[in-house]
Amino acid sequence: MDKKRILLIASLSGSLINFRGDFIKSLIKNGFQVFAAAPEHPEDIRAKLEALGATPLEFSLNRTGLNPIKDLQSINELKGLIRDNNIDLVFPYTVKPVIYGSIAANQCKVPVISLITGLGYAFTGLSAKARLLQRFNEILYKLSVRKNKVIIFQNKDDYQLFLDRKIISKKQKVDFVSGSGVNLNQFSFKEKNPLEHVSFLLVARLIKEKGIDLYMEAAKILKVKYPKAEFHLIGSPETSPSAINIDELNNLHKEGIIVFHGEQSNIDKHLHKRDVFVLPSYYREGLPRTTLEACACGNPIITTDSVGCRESVKEGVNGFLIEPQNLNALIKPMEYFITHPEKIKEMGINSRKYAEERFDVDIINNDLINLINKEL
Repeated sequence: MDKKRILLIASLSGSLINFRGDFIKSLIKNGFQVFAAAPEHPEDIRAKLEALGATPLEFSLNRTGLNPIKDLQSINELKGLIRDNNIDLVFPYTVKPVIYGSIAANQCKVPVISLITGLGYAFTGLSAKARLLQRFNEILYKLSVRKNKVIIFQNKDDYQLFLDRKIISKKQKVDFVSGSGVNLNQFSFKEKNPLEHVSFLLVARLIKEKGIDLYMEAAKILKVKYPKAEFHLIGSPETSPSAINIDELNNLHKEGIIVFHGEQSNIDKHLHKRDVFVLPSYYREGLPRTTLEACACGNPIITTDSVGCRESVKEGVNGFLIEPQNLNALIKPMEYFITHPEKIKEMGINSRKYAEERFDVDIINNDLINLINKEL
């Protein structure tokens, strides 16, 4: 019996390893032949995909902005990949891969299961360009996903938005997963026991919508009152319109207010060293992977009561939910942990329990594979 051939489509090559590596392993273990497509595969990512047993493929993609000529080129290239490799099922995730991958697969009469991992800048940006992009994406979603076998959402809010905007109807077959899951062995539990000072960590893309500016302001205020408290930040500089001012961040680092680590690959080691994880995002998240990793490592969570983010916190049990874009609302729980360090251990244990209950990558991947097998 020939192996079923599945095509994963991503907008960033690294996400196929960082977010879908365990999924690829599970697919191959369950008898699938996996093809992994992204705009460019650096040599190290290509080697890692091949080591997993997947076949790396490339297509061109204009990740941001509107360019109909380039977008049409993306669709045509994806159609070529589907036909040339005799793909049986297409599995795209993130905005443009879902839209263009779905259009390409539907034109090739190949079934699609699409994963909505959050709606991002196009549905949170306030500029005229962002509003135009939002309207354009709504139209493209309507044109692309209605014929999909299943649309998988990471939170109920995004599903409701798709219904409210009439992108899909209630007749559309949908399912839900708790994010991309987290490898509970890789992100192992380490009990927190802060003695002399409390340390905070934020891991995110360095854009305003992730709440980076708010975190920097909170650090400046709290550092005056609690000079022993530490405020750590991991992320790489961005070139997007909403990128934070990297010079200001570097100055805060020089002043000893923020400990800026730049981009890091061993996030689990940093989570083990820090006490509390903070993500004051107002980006339209699916379910942020970083909060799941922090839960698994036993960090209490401070994040916003907003789409996607709220899924990772049981209020007052493993952390706190705050109002988005509210500096005082962020400072309050951070100060609480500084003045009540004994709560960090208790809430950290609860975070790990929550990760084991809801975010185990093996359970999530098994659910996805069962869904795929039903549709093939």
